[in-house]
Amino acid sequence: MNTLKVTILLAGLTGLFVMMGKAIGGNTGMFIAFGIAVVMNVGAYWFSDKLALKAARAQEVTPQQAPELHEMVEVLSDRAGIPKPKVYVVNDPSPNAFATGRNPQNAAVAVNTGLLDILTKDEVFGVVAHEIAHIKNRDTLTMTVVATVAGAISMLANMAQFAALFGGLGRGDDDEGMNPIGMLALAIVAPVMALIMQMAVSRAREFEADKWGAKLAGTSSGLSNALLKLERGTAHVPTRTDAAHAPLYIVNPLKGRGSLMKLFMTHPPVEERVSKLNALNVNG
Repeated sequence: MNTLKVTILLAGLTGLFVMMGKAIGGNTGMFIAFGIAVVMNVGAYWFSDKLALKAARAQEVTPQQAPELHEMVEVLSDRAGIPKPKVYVVNDPSPNAFATGRNPQNAAVAVNTGLLDILTKDEVFGVVAHEIAHIKNRDTLTMTVVATVAGAISMLANMAQFAALFGGLGRGDDDEGMNPIGMLALAIVAPVMALIMQMAVSRAREFEADKWGAKLAGTSSGLSNALLKLERGTAHVPTRTDAAHAPLYIVNPLKGRGSLMKLFMTHPPVEERVSKLNALNVNG
Protein backbone atom coordinates (compact mmCIF):
# COMPACT_ATOMS: atom_id res chain seq x y z
CA MET A 1 0.00 0.00 0.00
CA ASN A 2 2.83 2.44 0.81
CA THR A 3 4.46 1.70 -2.54
CA LEU A 4 1.18 2.60 -4.24
CA LYS A 5 0.96 5.83 -2.21
CA VAL A 6 4.47 6.85 -3.22
CA THR A 7 3.75 6.08 -6.87
CA ILE A 8 0.60 8.19 -6.77
CA LEU A 9 2.44 11.04 -5.04
CA LEU A 10 5.28 11.07 -7.55
CA ALA A 11 2.85 10.87 -10.47
CA GLY A 12 0.86 13.73 -8.98
CA LEU A 13 4.00 15.82 -8.58
CA THR A 14 4.91 15.22 -12.22
CA GLY A 15 1.43 16.20 -13.39
CA LEU A 16 1.39 19.34 -11.28
CA PHE A 17 4.81 20.39 -12.49
CA VAL A 18 3.78 19.93 -16.09
CA MET A 19 0.51 21.78 -15.55
CA MET A 20 2.24 24.71 -13.89
CA GLY A 21 4.97 24.75 -16.49
CA LYS A 22 2.30 24.97 -19.18
CA ALA A 23 0.55 27.78 -17.30
CA ILE A 24 3.70 29.83 -16.82
CA GLY A 25 5.66 29.14 -20.01
CA GLY A 26 3.40 27.52 -22.58
CA ASN A 27 4.66 24.42 -24.39
CA THR A 28 8.29 25.33 -23.74
CA GLY A 29 7.58 25.70 -20.05
CA MET A 30 5.73 22.39 -20.04
CA PHE A 31 8.72 20.48 -21.42
CA ILE A 32 11.12 22.22 -19.04
CA ALA A 33 8.82 21.46 -16.11
CA PHE A 34 8.65 17.80 -17.15
CA GLY A 35 12.44 17.57 -17.06
CA ILE A 36 12.55 19.22 -13.64
CA ALA A 37 9.83 16.87 -12.42
CA VAL A 38 11.85 13.80 -13.43
CA VAL A 39 14.87 15.10 -11.52
CA MET A 40 12.74 15.92 -8.46
CA ASN A 41 11.05 12.52 -8.52
CA VAL A 42 14.43 10.81 -8.39
CA GLY A 43 15.60 13.24 -5.73
CA ALA A 44 12.46 12.73 -3.64
CA TYR A 45 13.13 8.99 -3.51
CA TRP A 46 16.86 9.09 -2.83
CA PHE A 47 17.35 12.31 -0.90
CA SER A 48 14.06 13.32 0.76
CA ASP A 49 15.23 11.92 4.11
CA LYS A 50 18.43 13.99 4.00
CA LEU A 51 16.44 17.07 3.02
CA ALA A 52 14.07 16.56 5.96
CA LEU A 53 16.96 16.25 8.41
CA LYS A 54 18.63 19.31 6.93
CA ALA A 55 15.41 21.32 7.07
CA ALA A 56 15.11 20.46 10.77
CA ARG A 57 18.82 21.26 11.30
CA ALA A 58 19.18 17.87 12.95
CA GLN A 59 22.59 16.82 14.23
CA GLU A 60 23.61 13.17 14.43
CA VAL A 61 24.67 12.13 17.93
CA THR A 62 26.91 9.28 19.03
CA PRO A 63 26.21 6.76 21.82
CA GLN A 64 28.67 8.70 23.96
CA GLN A 65 26.75 11.95 23.43
CA ALA A 66 23.27 10.49 24.01
CA PRO A 67 23.63 7.06 25.66
CA GLU A 68 20.03 6.69 26.91
CA LEU A 69 18.53 7.72 23.59
CA HIS A 70 20.78 5.33 21.67
CA GLU A 71 19.89 2.51 24.07
CA MET A 72 16.17 3.10 23.52
CA VAL A 73 16.57 3.10 19.74
CA GLU A 74 18.64 -0.08 19.87
CA VAL A 75 16.22 -1.96 22.12
CA LEU A 76 13.14 -0.95 20.13
CA SER A 77 14.64 -1.56 16.70
CA ASP A 78 15.70 -5.01 17.89
CA ARG A 79 12.13 -5.72 19.04
CA ALA A 80 10.84 -4.49 15.67
CA GLY A 81 13.32 -6.67 13.79
CA ILE A 82 14.90 -3.81 11.83
CA PRO A 83 18.44 -2.41 11.67
CA LYS A 84 19.20 0.27 14.26
CA PRO A 85 18.41 3.69 12.72
CA LYS A 86 20.75 6.64 13.02
CA VAL A 87 20.01 8.94 15.94
CA TYR A 88 19.66 12.72 15.60
CA VAL A 89 18.92 15.56 18.00
CA VAL A 90 17.37 18.86 16.91
CA ASN A 91 18.22 21.97 18.92
CA ASP A 92 14.63 23.19 19.10
CA PRO A 93 12.80 24.02 22.36
CA SER A 94 9.48 22.98 20.81
CA PRO A 95 8.97 19.37 21.97
CA ASN A 96 8.59 16.97 19.07
CA ALA A 97 10.15 14.06 17.16
CA PHE A 98 10.10 12.44 13.72
CA ALA A 99 11.49 9.52 11.74
CA THR A 100 12.70 9.53 8.17
CA GLY A 101 14.35 7.29 5.58
CA ARG A 102 13.35 5.50 2.39
CA ASN A 103 13.60 2.06 4.06
CA PRO A 104 14.63 0.49 7.40
CA GLN A 105 18.21 0.14 6.16
CA ASN A 106 18.47 3.91 5.60
CA ALA A 107 16.43 5.32 8.47
CA ALA A 108 16.88 7.91 11.19
CA VAL A 109 15.07 8.98 14.36
CA ALA A 110 15.27 12.63 15.36
CA VAL A 111 14.10 14.18 18.63
CA ASN A 112 13.96 17.84 19.63
CA THR A 113 15.80 19.03 22.73
CA GLY A 114 12.49 20.40 23.98
CA LEU A 115 11.08 16.87 24.06
CA LEU A 116 14.01 15.54 26.07
CA ASP A 117 13.57 18.41 28.55
CA ILE A 118 9.92 17.75 29.45
CA LEU A 119 9.34 13.99 29.08
CA THR A 120 10.19 11.21 31.49
CA LYS A 121 12.30 8.27 30.36
CA ASP A 122 9.21 6.08 29.90
CA GLU A 123 7.53 8.79 27.83
CA VAL A 124 10.59 9.24 25.59
CA PHE A 125 10.65 5.45 25.20
CA GLY A 126 7.03 5.57 24.00
CA VAL A 127 7.77 8.32 21.50
CA VAL A 128 10.80 6.48 20.12
CA ALA A 129 8.67 3.32 19.85
CA HIS A 130 6.15 5.28 17.77
CA GLU A 131 8.90 6.46 15.41
CA ILE A 132 10.40 2.96 15.15
CA ALA A 133 6.90 1.72 14.23
CA HIS A 134 6.84 4.23 11.36
CA ILE A 135 10.14 2.83 10.12
CA LYS A 136 9.06 -0.80 10.52
CA ASN A 137 5.82 -0.11 8.64
CA ARG A 138 7.80 1.73 5.92
CA ASP A 139 5.79 4.89 6.43
CA THR A 140 8.89 7.03 6.38
CA LEU A 141 9.36 7.06 2.61
CA THR A 142 5.77 8.14 2.11
CA MET A 143 6.14 10.80 4.81
CA THR A 144 9.34 12.29 3.46
CA VAL A 145 8.13 12.23 -0.14
CA VAL A 146 4.94 14.02 0.93
CA ALA A 147 7.04 16.71 2.60
CA THR A 148 9.21 17.09 -0.51
CA VAL A 149 6.17 17.22 -2.79
CA ALA A 150 4.48 19.83 -0.61
CA GLY A 151 7.60 21.99 -0.63
CA ALA A 152 7.85 21.72 -4.42
CA ILE A 153 4.21 22.65 -4.84
CA SER A 154 4.68 25.73 -2.67
CA MET A 155 7.70 26.75 -4.72
CA LEU A 156 5.77 26.42 -7.96
CA ALA A 157 2.84 28.35 -6.51
CA ASN A 158 5.20 31.22 -5.71
CA MET A 159 6.53 31.10 -9.26
CA ALA A 160 2.97 31.26 -10.60
CA GLN A 161 2.21 34.26 -8.40
CA PHE A 162 5.34 36.04 -9.62
CA ALA A 163 4.46 35.31 -13.23
CA ALA A 164 0.90 36.51 -12.74
CA LEU A 165 2.07 39.82 -11.27
CA PHE A 166 4.00 40.47 -14.47
CA GLY A 167 1.19 39.51 -16.79
CA GLY A 168 2.39 35.99 -17.53
CA LEU A 169 6.09 36.74 -17.56
CA GLY A 170 8.00 33.74 -18.81
CA ARG A 171 5.46 32.47 -21.32
CA GLY A 172 6.97 30.93 -24.37
CA ASP A 173 6.90 32.26 -27.92
CA ASP A 174 3.81 30.17 -28.55
CA ASP A 175 2.03 32.46 -26.03
CA GLU A 176 0.06 29.51 -24.75
CA GLY A 177 0.73 30.20 -21.09
CA MET A 178 -2.19 30.75 -18.75
CA ASN A 179 -3.51 34.27 -18.30
CA PRO A 180 -2.61 36.12 -15.07
CA ILE A 181 -5.97 35.44 -13.42
CA GLY A 182 -5.63 31.74 -14.14
CA MET A 183 -2.12 31.72 -12.73
CA LEU A 184 -3.24 33.37 -9.51
CA ALA A 185 -6.03 30.81 -9.17
CA LEU A 186 -3.51 28.01 -9.69
CA ALA A 187 -1.16 29.55 -7.13
CA ILE A 188 -3.98 29.51 -4.58
CA VAL A 189 -5.32 26.04 -5.38
CA ALA A 190 -1.97 24.21 -5.56
CA PRO A 191 -0.95 24.66 -1.89
CA VAL A 192 -4.46 23.61 -0.81
CA MET A 193 -4.05 20.45 -2.88
CA ALA A 194 -0.76 19.81 -1.11
CA LEU A 195 -2.40 20.15 2.30
CA ILE A 196 -5.23 17.80 1.35
CA MET A 197 -2.67 15.26 0.15
CA GLN A 198 -0.76 15.56 3.41
CA MET A 199 -3.92 15.01 5.44
CA ALA A 200 -4.88 11.96 3.40
CA VAL A 201 -1.62 10.11 4.00
CA SER A 202 -0.86 11.37 7.49
CA ARG A 203 -3.85 10.64 9.68
CA ALA A 204 -4.22 6.91 9.13
CA ARG A 205 -0.52 6.17 9.52
CA GLU A 206 -0.39 8.05 12.86
CA PHE A 207 -3.05 5.79 14.39
CA GLU A 208 -1.23 2.73 13.09
CA ALA A 209 2.14 3.92 14.42
CA ASP A 210 0.56 4.65 17.82
CA LYS A 211 -0.80 1.09 18.00
CA TRP A 212 2.45 -0.59 16.97
CA GLY A 213 4.51 1.79 19.07
CA ALA A 214 2.55 0.79 22.18
CA LYS A 215 3.09 -2.89 21.35
CA LEU A 216 6.81 -2.38 20.86
CA ALA A 217 7.11 -0.44 24.11
CA GLY A 218 5.04 -3.04 25.98
CA THR A 219 2.67 -0.40 27.32
CA SER A 220 0.52 2.39 25.97
CA SER A 221 0.86 4.69 28.98
CA GLY A 222 4.24 6.17 28.11
CA LEU A 223 3.15 7.19 24.60
CA SER A 224 -0.29 8.44 25.65
CA ASN A 225 1.19 10.59 28.44
CA ALA A 226 3.85 11.87 26.05
CA LEU A 227 1.27 12.87 23.45
CA LEU A 228 -0.63 14.97 25.98
CA LYS A 229 2.55 16.74 27.10
CA LEU A 230 3.73 17.29 23.54
CA GLU A 231 0.34 18.69 22.55
CA ARG A 232 0.56 21.28 25.32
CA GLY A 233 4.23 22.00 24.67
CA THR A 234 3.94 22.61 20.94
CA ALA A 235 0.98 24.93 21.54
CA HIS A 236 3.09 27.22 23.73
CA VAL A 237 6.62 26.93 22.39
CA PRO A 238 7.18 28.27 18.83
CA THR A 239 9.01 26.12 16.31
CA ARG A 240 10.86 26.96 13.12
CA THR A 241 9.35 23.95 11.32
CA ASP A 242 7.59 24.83 8.07
CA ALA A 243 4.20 23.59 6.93
CA ALA A 244 5.70 21.24 4.33
CA HIS A 245 7.54 19.18 6.95
CA ALA A 246 4.90 19.38 9.70
CA PRO A 247 3.34 15.96 8.83
CA LEU A 248 6.63 14.22 9.63
CA TYR A 249 6.33 14.96 13.35
CA ILE A 250 4.61 12.90 16.02
CA VAL A 251 2.33 15.85 16.91
CA ASN A 252 1.41 18.87 14.83
CA PRO A 253 4.26 21.40 15.37
CA LEU A 254 2.22 24.31 14.01
CA LYS A 255 -0.54 24.17 16.61
CA GLY A 256 -1.27 27.60 17.97
CA ARG A 257 -0.39 29.46 14.78
CA GLY A 258 -3.96 30.54 14.18
CA SER A 259 -7.40 29.03 13.81
CA LEU A 260 -7.06 28.77 10.02
CA MET A 261 -4.44 26.03 10.44
CA LYS A 262 -7.04 23.89 12.24
CA LEU A 263 -8.92 23.55 8.96
CA PHE A 264 -5.92 21.73 7.49
CA MET A 265 -4.69 19.61 10.39
CA THR A 266 -2.41 16.86 9.11
CA HIS A 267 -2.59 14.95 12.41
CA PRO A 268 -5.56 13.30 14.13
CA PRO A 269 -6.69 15.02 17.36
CA VAL A 270 -4.42 13.99 20.23
CA GLU A 271 -7.45 13.28 22.42
CA GLU A 272 -8.64 10.69 19.89
CA ARG A 273 -5.18 9.13 19.66
CA VAL A 274 -4.92 8.88 23.45
CA SER A 275 -8.40 7.35 23.64
CA LYS A 276 -7.45 4.67 21.13
CA LEU A 277 -4.19 3.99 22.98
CA ASN A 278 -5.99 3.62 26.30
CA ALA A 279 -8.37 1.13 24.69
CA LEU A 280 -5.51 -1.13 23.61
CA ASN A 281 -4.94 -4.34 25.55
CA VAL A 282 -1.24 -3.69 26.12
CA ASN A 283 0.20 -4.47 29.54
CA GLY A 284 3.35 -2.81 30.83
